[in-house]
Amino acid sequence: MSLYEQGRICVKTMGREAGSLCVVIEKKDESYVLVTGPRQLSGVKRRNCNIRHLEPLETILTIAADADDEAIEKAIEEAGLTDKFRTKIRLNI
Repeated sequence: MSLYEQGRICVKTMGREAGSLCVVIEKKDESYVLVTGPRQLSGVKRRNCNIRHLEPLETILTIAADADDEAIEKAIEEAGLTDKFRTKIRLNI
């Protein structure tokens, strides 16, 4: 079992999207995962991301392996995390 498993909610720590929440969709290899915000919710586009640029949270959503942004947004809404995804987190690094 990996720390960056499918459905794991993470915080982006680097780049222009730093402080935004995202969801891991798929693990590509030992260093990269596919993440999405979704963009209309948190501003994070669907893209590959280095795991060194992510901080995992303890929350895991139940999503399908090939989930689109609408399905992920619905899972976030069902978990009651919509407002949390719309706000940025202040990082103290």
